[in-house]
Amino acid sequence: MRSVHTGPLVALVFLALLWGYNWVVMKVALRYSAPLDFAALRALFGVLLLFVAMAVLRVPLAPRHVGKTIVLGIFQTTGFVGLISWSLSVGAAGKSAVLAYTMPFWVIAFGWPFLEERLRGWQWPAVGLALVGLILVLELWNGTAGITSSVLALGAGGSWGVSVIIFKKIPVHSRSELLSITAWQMLFGTVPLIAAALLVSERPIEWNSAFLGALLYNIVGGMAIATFLWQYILQRLPATISGLNSLIVPVVGVLAAWLQLGERPSAAEAAGMALILAGLALLSLAGRRIRVPPEPSVERS
Repeated sequence: MRSVHTGPLVALVFLALLWGYNWVVMKVALRYSAPLDFAALRALFGVLLLFVAMAVLRVPLAPRHVGKTIVLGIFQTTGFVGLISWSLSVGAAGKSAVLAYTMPFWVIAFGWPFLEERLRGWQWPAVGLALVGLILVLELWNGTAGITSSVLALGAGGSWGVSVIIFKKIPVHSRSELLSITAWQMLFGTVPLIAAALLVSERPIEWNSAFLGALLYNIVGGMAIATFLWQYILQRLPATISGLNSLIVPVVGVLAAWLQLGERPSAAEAAGMALILAGLALLSLAGRRIRVPPEPSVERS
């Protein structure tokens, strides 16, 4: 491998560890906060950081493609961040990570009428592996216990997938425009989260060092540092390699949840997660035509 790729590959691994471990961090934070409150705080301070970055980099503050950006924010920030917090509040971190990262399959399912992309070649067995894995992870033969968290995590993955399709319809010509759209979609998506947190009666936040540390990890690590690492990776590595991030993150999430939280998946769940990840790997190795845009991934973990 050429030495020019060493730096980006190190960044890729570090970013995957940063985002993967964040599933455990978010689970810990939700011990002390209701899901809507945490989602709103995480998104609010994250978007403030993005606008500070825009000011420092002298990116024009005026929003572009406002209508599409609002819809993007509803799915990318309101839907994904809100549903993930809700899923983690009632279920396991590792399983939620794997199910949320089924996003590429939802892009395939939802995108064919709009993107004129069809399943072809190795995409068919990849989807088949993921479907079998999903059945095993859900374990419906054991009743509906724990199904709520799984459905919410799948909903988050679906919301993320829809946001990818919407983003593909927004013309972007520079990285400054990418940063602007990212910040504005997150602002538009944060408003409903704040409104919901204020209107819905939930348990009060326990402001302690564990919660503050988890919140800081999400804002600085999951948002600020991750944003620049992801942009650096996309600039230096081919899309097929940078796409491996979607494989490593849930693996890290499962292992970290197992080691720190004691979340040991059942045999069926473990087999199902492995099949879903195998399906994602097959999509990546097949050089799939579907590409995940960089900026919406910023708040993905």
